[in-house]
Order: sequence, then C-alpha cells, then structure tokens
Amino acid sequence: MEWTVKAIRGAITASDNTIEAIREAVNELLDELEARNKLDPELIISATFSVTRDLDAIFPAAIARQRPNWENVPLLDVQHMYVQGDLERCIRFLIHVNVASAHTEIYHPYLRHAKNLRPDLSFTSVGEW
Repeated sequence: MEWTVKAIRGAITASDNTIEAIREAVNELLDELEARNKLDPELIISATFSVTRDLDAIFPAAIARQRPNWENVPLLDVQHMYVQGDLERCIRFLIHVNVASAHTEIYHPYLRHAKNLRPDLSFTSVGEW
C-alpha cells in the first residue's frame, strides 16, 4: 500500500475562557475530525493548535493528549497572531497525517462561529488524496 502525507485544518470557538469551555470545544473539534475523516490518531505525524489571545485557561494540546491514542502524537500550542476584529475565543489546528493513497476525501472541520472563517470548507469534504 502506498502512503502520503496530508494536512488537515480546522477551527472552533469556545464559549468562554474556562478549562471546561475550552475542553468541550477541543473535544468537539477532534471528535468531528476523527469521525468525518475516519482518522486513526496513530497515523498523525504532528498537530499544532493555535488560540486567540483571549484563551489562556488551558492548553488545547493538554486536552488532546488525554484522548485515546493521542498520547504519542507530537503536539504544539501557539498563540494565534492578533488581528483587530478577528474572531474571538477561536481554537485552530493544523494536523499532518499519513494516509493511504487510495483515500479520496478530506474533511476540514470548521465548527460553531469558526465556520465563517472558511465557508468553502464548512460541512463539506474536499480534495483528492
């Protein structure tokens, strides 16, 4: 079987700057990522999470690390560049993953208010792998 590396983007907004609200948002985002892409976390090469400056209660990577089969995924958290008027309380990710070449679709989850960031990708599968 032939393998290739692909990148998956996604984002979600948290309802508040609390551990509970951020945990809920990160888990919702990653649940959607795994379910829609039929993704095995053991095939993830790395994941980078970025958060807007108004989210500092917990690291998204700390939440991801607690998920089944995510404990060995290299994870990184960064603060997203501030741009006046940008979406508030937003958590984004960029994940690189190994996929079988025969896999044909990728789903980029943009949820809650973050769906407005990429309406072209929200609730659709795009791209040929």
